[in-house]
Amino acid sequence: MTEDVVLRAEHISVTYEGDRPTRAVRDVGFELRRGELLGIAGESGCGKSTLAYAVARMLGPPARLTEGRVVHRDRTGTETDLLALRGEALRAFRWSRLSVVFQSAMNALNPVTTVGKQFDDIFRAHRPRMRGPERYERARALLDMVGIDPARVRAYPHELSGGMRQRVVIAMALALEPEIVIMDEPTTALDVVVQREILDEVQRLRDELGFSVVFITHDLSLLLEISDRLAVMYAGSIVEYGPAERVAAAPAHPYTQGLLRSFPDLAGERRALRGIPGSPPDLREALPGCPFAARCEHAFDPCATTTPPLLPLAPGTSAACHLHTVARTGAAPRAPQAPESPQAPQAPRAPQAPQAPRPEGRQP
Repeated sequence: MTEDVVLRAEHISVTYEGDRPTRAVRDVGFELRRGELLGIAGESGCGKSTLAYAVARMLGPPARLTEGRVVHRDRTGTETDLLALRGEALRAFRWSRLSVVFQSAMNALNPVTTVGKQFDDIFRAHRPRMRGPERYERARALLDMVGIDPARVRAYPHELSGGMRQRVVIAMALALEPEIVIMDEPTTALDVVVQREILDEVQRLRDELGFSVVFITHDLSLLLEISDRLAVMYAGSIVEYGPAERVAAAPAHPYTQGLLRSFPDLAGERRALRGIPGSPPDLREALPGCPFAARCEHAFDPCATTTPPLLPLAPGTSAACHLHTVARTGAAPRAPQAPESPQAPQAPRAPQAPQAPRPEGRQP
């Protein structure tokens, strides 16, 4: 691992056991650099949250990590294999090195206990040598850090607005000064004004404290604004990975292009919005070929039979699409055979140039 990489995930695969096992995450890897915000985007059910819980060692039955490795590198250069941690070592690592802000976290606070008591529980469990007055003052300081009146330490969750509760949860995630914070859709169910306040708060705290963020959401437009780098997931795999500005200006995968066409650009020209036809594949089934082929307007043979690798393109950018394989090898694409099932691509067009044009109205 290079010096600026704080977390590396390699070949992560997760299966939900059952009569028909669901392969929710399929051979996913990424790197998180110190102080950066990595965005993970994709449709509901693509495996974003499952990936986050696998990295944080928080999967519960019927989910099972079937393959992979997660390595943390601290500021001294010491590397820790998270999957090898057990018992007290794992408990000590969580929240001190890596913390999680869960989806709909503002509803996760204990409704019958004050905010201050919930902070107190954290410090009693992970900082047993802290005295009572120290724990109380630390809780007040954390509330003040996220823009809440420290006097609210005596408040119950129902006495706080949704945005304030979300800030409290973020403060709890930062209570032990972790190096990595995973945020799973932290602005869900909040209005757009409060969303903006929360995002500004997260960016300010990241700049002040220097922690790294994995930010998970289905809202690609939001991630393009706040992320340093971006991973786009589809059907349990990463299909595009690179700097957010480059992904916005020149998306390399047809799925990313479709996502960018599906929301308006407030700063650009008026244009017709286009959704992505079809539905994601069933992750309980085997997925021969490219999982996006049935919905892709550029699909051609071998999209229906051969899984495209995640190829490096421009520096720091990669995409899993056969268009780039054809461009690299110079081989002429062949027309597809008649589809054998509804999932096979129908009436495909000839493949376009591998470097996708900038979406209309987008600003880099």
